[in-house]
Amino acid sequence: MKRTLYVSSAAAAVLLVGGPVAAAGAAAADAGRALPAVSTAVRASVDAEGAAAAALKHYPGVIESLDKDGSTWHVNIIGKNGTYAEVEVGSDGKATTRGTERNDDDRNENAALVGAKVNAQKAITAALAAHPGTVWSVNWDDDDNDGSSQKRYWDVQIKSGDGRTQNVHVDPTSGKATVSPSDSDEDEDGDDSDQNGSYENYDSR
Repeated sequence: MKRTLYVSSAAAAVLLVGGPVAAAGAAAADAGRALPAVSTAVRASVDAEGAAAAALKHYPGVIESLDKDGSTWHVNIIGKNGTYAEVEVGSDGKATTRGTERNDDDRNENAALVGAKVNAQKAITAALAAHPGTVWSVNWDDDDNDGSSQKRYWDVQIKSGDGRTQNVHVDPTSGKATVSPSDSDEDEDGDDSDQNGSYENYDSR
């Protein structure tokens, strides 16, 4: 509205001294100057791969976990000096360090993660190949499952187009992706097509 009023005023001023033709020319010129440049490109929301890349560029190291909260990604990174960092990546791809913490006692516990052949980024690729969709979170899981040994894997949560979630476990050594029926929404609804408990595997090698 302001631009229109400005054009009309300019045209009226010229009309007093130059007549209708001059006024029309002035109005066109003013309109050309007033119109902002419009970009046809639309920025898409940053996906898991983009968030991982942006976070590591901002704070080099090894990703321990990556979770999406609304339009923001929270990325936990173990830096090259052993310092933990929480990095946030916005929908525009801008990364910001939200906090750091150092605990030298954790170095031995994190040795398997830091030395893993398959990192978070490769785990994302393997999980999506096994179960296409949108990655919502990636977490390093080293819980003691059987009381005697450690079973380490990447836990990748993927959302399908219908809004259902599926967890895919990726072996940090072989890169084999295992679609876990027990973690899927289909299991809870009793609609999981894999009723015999077998897993769908994908080897990223």
